[in-house]
Amino acid sequence: MFFRTKALDEALDIVRARFHPLEEAEVVPPQEARGRALAAAVRAPADLPGFARATMDGYAVRAQDTFGASEGAPAKLRLAGEVKIGQPPDLHPPLAPGEAVAIPTGGALPPGADAVVPVEDTERPASKEVLVFSPVAPGANVMAPDEDLRAGQEIFEKGHRLRPQDIGALLGVGITEVQVVRRVRVGIISTGEELVPPTEEPRPGQIRDINSYTLRAQLEEAGAVPKLYGIVPDEAESLLVKTREALGENDLVLLSGGSSVGTRDLTLTVLSELGEVLVHGLRIKPGKPTILGISDGKAVVGLPGNPVSAMVTCEVLVIPILQRLLGEKERPRRPIALAELARPVPSAKGRLDFLRVRLVRREGRLLAEPILAQSGAISSLAEADGLVTIPAESEGLEKGEQVRVEIW
Repeated sequence: MFFRTKALDEALDIVRARFHPLEEAEVVPPQEARGRALAAAVRAPADLPGFARATMDGYAVRAQDTFGASEGAPAKLRLAGEVKIGQPPDLHPPLAPGEAVAIPTGGALPPGADAVVPVEDTERPASKEVLVFSPVAPGANVMAPDEDLRAGQEIFEKGHRLRPQDIGALLGVGITEVQVVRRVRVGIISTGEELVPPTEEPRPGQIRDINSYTLRAQLEEAGAVPKLYGIVPDEAESLLVKTREALGENDLVLLSGGSSVGTRDLTLTVLSELGEVLVHGLRIKPGKPTILGISDGKAVVGLPGNPVSAMVTCEVLVIPILQRLLGEKERPRRPIALAELARPVPSAKGRLDFLRVRLVRREGRLLAEPILAQSGAISSLAEADGLVTIPAESEGLEKGEQVRVEIW
């Protein structure tokens, strides 16, 4: 029997209240920091781009020299030179009234110029003459020296997980080292008399242990460092010894298995011996037989034995614990696609359902086809492109209803 089961939001509130970010940080170059959470805010050491630059090909001018220009009465300017990419702007003397300088996209604006006329709004009737057919305002087609970033400006806050584009921003202002939270270490223990290693041929009544490996892959994808502790039989003392060992070496421990009442009782016994049970059952499907405990400030999660339940619960509970330990800002981890549900799906009110779907495109419409299979069928996850969340207050979804698909 379960104690009073909790909603997923309740469990996540407990995670925020009872678990705290790791304090250990390490310094790494940005190009090795993709997917890492920042241990401290990062500020720009200098303006970016650092000089006024053209945002399109054309002519650098004094804007006032173009005022009143039109197709019928173009402004006539003298071509005073040309800016080359990479050439410092101080190589050009200040622009005199009535002068223009040819400039490429990205070129440094010469002294005296305050705007760029696009090349398509000009004509060169002679080698040293430029006709301008459209006026420009000061600052037109120019990026200011601090328009991208200002010196001292916060680029990323503490807890931000670095993406490829973030690495470019860091290197662009000359930041060659960043402080990141050290990776979270996660121990994974499989439980069950019926389990054998994937390399063994199972006898009747036995199955290969796949949860350890799918969970490890999930956690590696999330930036953790998982360690497998093998298969432990359904015996309290053995499970206690192995869990203690894993707790001594990791920040978070997962016990994979325990869907049966007897094994679940073993997990409860071990968690009660090592610390405190915080959550005994979640109002979600799949994943109801989930147990969350705490031992010396470390999280211990008893995951269901069914592969789909284990993976879904890892996604919605374990990875948020991981993010909490990293001090990471809470934000969607995966891209979202909007699709039409291909057929109706019933749901029990009061329970959060996670529906596996495959995405197909038909006649220009993106459809989400439900995959209705038992939670022990790992193939249903292999076929799925993502998950649709059915709210707890809903009794189901209708065919044609627009749904948000979290892409896996």
